[in-house]
Amino acid sequence: MPVALLALALSAFAIGTTEFVIMGLLPEVAGDLQVSIPSAGWLISGYALGVAIGAPIMALLTAKLPRKRTLVLLMSIFIIGNVLCALAYSYDLLMMARIVTALCHGAFFGIGSVVAASLVAPSRQASAVALMFTGLTLANVLGVPLGTWFGQMFGWRATFWGVAIIGILAFAALIVSLPTNKEEKPVHLASEVSALANGKLWLSLLMTVCFAAAMFALFSYIAPLLLQVTGISDRGVSWTLFLIGAGLTVGNILGGKLADWKVSFSLVLSFSLIALFSLLFSWTSHALWLAEITLFLWAMATFATVPGLQINVVRHGKDAPNLVSTLNISAFNVGNALGAWVGGAVIDKGYGLTAVPVAAAALAAIGLIVCLITFRKSGGQGEAVRA
Repeated sequence: MPVALLALALSAFAIGTTEFVIMGLLPEVAGDLQVSIPSAGWLISGYALGVAIGAPIMALLTAKLPRKRTLVLLMSIFIIGNVLCALAYSYDLLMMARIVTALCHGAFFGIGSVVAASLVAPSRQASAVALMFTGLTLANVLGVPLGTWFGQMFGWRATFWGVAIIGILAFAALIVSLPTNKEEKPVHLASEVSALANGKLWLSLLMTVCFAAAMFALFSYIAPLLLQVTGISDRGVSWTLFLIGAGLTVGNILGGKLADWKVSFSLVLSFSLIALFSLLFSWTSHALWLAEITLFLWAMATFATVPGLQINVVRHGKDAPNLVSTLNISAFNVGNALGAWVGGAVIDKGYGLTAVPVAAAALAAIGLIVCLITFRKSGGQGEAVRA
C-alpha cells in the first residue's frame, strides 16, 4: 500500500470530520448562537453550496499547478477555515467561516481521487479511491462521535480547534509522502472544459446529486431524530454516530471491491438498499435496537455507493480527470444542500421528524431511476480510469 494513500486518507478524515461533525453538534450550535434547529441546518447547506460552487473554480484556478502542490495549498485553506470557525462568535461569521473551509473540500477530494487512482494498477483503482475515502468514513466512525462528545463537554468551538490540529498533521503528511510526478501531463483549460459536452457525464453527476440528497435528507437531522423520536441521551447520539460511521466504513470498502468488478451493478444495488433502509427507519426509529440495526445497514448501503460514483464520473470525462472528478464532489454537495433543505422543509411543514426518512427514501428512488437510465445509455460496465 503506497504511504501517500494513507496521507490522502488522513486528509480526508480531517475534511470529513469538519463537514459532518456539525450534524452532531447542531443542538449545541443552535442554542449557543440562539437560532432554530432548521436555521442551524443551513450551516450544513451553506458548507455544501460552498463546496459545490468553489470546487470547479478552485480546480480551474489550480489547473496548471502540479497536483501535489495543489493538494498542499488546499489543505492550507482548510486549516485557516477551521481556525475561523473556532473563533466565530455569531451565526453569520460561522457561516462565512464554513464557506471558506468548504472552498478546499471539493477540489481536494476530486484531485485527490485522481492521484489515488494513479498510485495503483488500473484493476485496483476503485479500491484505491475507496481507501482514500476510508478517511471520510473513519471521520464518521471516530471524528464525528468524538468531535460531538468533545463539543458537548468543552463547547462546540473546541471541536473545530481539534480539527485544525488534525489538518496540520495532514498538511505535513502530504508534503512528506506525496510523490512529485514529473511525467504528469500539463492541463489545458480548453480540453478540460470541452469534456463537459458529454451527456453521459451529466447523467452521472445527476446520479451523485440524488445519492447525496437521499443521504443528507436523513443524516442532517439524525441528532434531533434520535433525541426526540428514539429517545436516547446526548451520549447515546455519539454512540449511534459511531455505529453509523462503522457502517459507512464497511460499506465503502465493500463498495470499492464491488465497483472494481462492475460499476453498474454496485450502484443499482446501493441505491435500492438506500431507499429500502431509509423507508424502514421511519418505522424502526421508535425502537432503540431496531433503529440502531437499521442505521448500520443504511450506512453500509450509503457509502458502498461512493467509489462507484467517483469512478463512473471519471470514466465519462477521461480527457479532464481533475475537473470532472472535482465536479462530482460539487454534485455531491449540491445533493447535500438539497437533502438538508428537504429534511428541514419536511420538519417546518409540520410532517414530523419521522417523515424525514420517507423523504430520503423518495430521493433515493429518484436516484435509482437516474442510475438505470444512465447505464442503459452507457452499456453498464465501467472502465479503468487513466490518471
